[in-house]
Amino acid sequence: MARSVARSRTSPHIAPMQPDPNLSSHDAIAEWLVLQGIYGTSQEDLLEGYCTRILQAGLPVQRVHVAQRAYHPEYGGFGYNWQRDAGMERDSYEHRDAPLDVWLASPLYYLLSVDEADLRISLEEGDPPARFPFLSELKDRGCTDYFAAKVSFEQPRNSLATNPDDPAEGLMMSWTSDSEGGFSDENLATLRRLLPYLGLALKSASNRQMASDIVQTYLGADAGERVLSGDIVRGSSETIHAVIWYFDLRGFTKLSERIAGHAVIDMLNDYFGEVVGLVEGHGGNVLKFMGDGLLAIFDCSKDAGAVDNALEAAIQVGERMAAVSARRAADGLTTTDYSLSLHLGDVLYGNIGGKARLDFTVIGAAVNQTARIQGMCGPLDRNFIMSAQVARQVTSRKAQVVSLGPYMLRGVEGPQELFTLYLGG
Repeated sequence: MARSVARSRTSPHIAPMQPDPNLSSHDAIAEWLVLQGIYGTSQEDLLEGYCTRILQAGLPVQRVHVAQRAYHPEYGGFGYNWQRDAGMERDSYEHRDAPLDVWLASPLYYLLSVDEADLRISLEEGDPPARFPFLSELKDRGCTDYFAAKVSFEQPRNSLATNPDDPAEGLMMSWTSDSEGGFSDENLATLRRLLPYLGLALKSASNRQMASDIVQTYLGADAGERVLSGDIVRGSSETIHAVIWYFDLRGFTKLSERIAGHAVIDMLNDYFGEVVGLVEGHGGNVLKFMGDGLLAIFDCSKDAGAVDNALEAAIQVGERMAAVSARRAADGLTTTDYSLSLHLGDVLYGNIGGKARLDFTVIGAAVNQTARIQGMCGPLDRNFIMSAQVARQVTSRKAQVVSLGPYMLRGVEGPQELFTLYLGG
């Protein structure tokens, strides 16, 4: 399973622990965990604090690993690895059609499939079970004991066993010791006792992360952040000055009538994948997909270079679209062309819709005019057209801006001069 790693060796910012002085150190850790769940402490900071505290409480931990499911379009789960001398790092596990062999041979995979809450394997007494090669690696590093446990976030039924290829929401966790004798019975009792508190705090943190991932996936980063901040009242909006980006795949209706549905989806994902990456990579926000079209904005109030950034993204769209089409043609797949328009103006940005079904989007005359400009790409035989408002604000490509002349646009008063870019030699 492919993964990306983010490592932090610095002390995290965690709300200070102020336990009841009458509590034992273990009770104080439990109280601290509950408070972190209330505070909304991040998973990384929560686990860093937990590991530091159990170490200070005398538990001989050398390594702690936590794995949780993710609701993310790219990743199926996240892993957190803490080591006593290296701090915390996070792994992101990409979605896969089939699990990796290393996961199938792991103790955690086995634990999911059995009717047991935890698993303890001594690494001092002979060789670890051959079915778990990872434990042999731990022993070679000087580890002496391995303890793993699972926590389900759903009501348990008749058995703790589950389908390890499609487990219920919850967490998997392991602790490793490198001390002589490994974990004592008292150590294990402490880990088991603290586990429900840690599980509840991690559930609180992961629910917030899931909400953020989901709303950003479907609404975009900026709109998602606004929604999570409480901007969910129908009619709430603000006026922003922005570059409006209107992208469309040409001939899509005819294509969708003659190729299979799954092939249409694959084609859309191929082309849109490149366009979305360019928009977001240049500071824009994709607001919505409209069949074969895409609406995005570059907020000038947050980015002084929004116009030039939007223009650079538009230039690179042409290059990426050509590359995608060349690859698809080489594979014998259907290809298509595109049209793109840019306009600059004030738009209302906010919630529109029914009482309980809203859309976070932009509306206004500037949005309508962008669509009208996009409609001129076909008649003028251009992939890209921008308005005079955009052309006047361009700085990085000023010498390449070319006028296409004035045109009457449906629903827009008076002739509007339209422009494109000349990128020739």
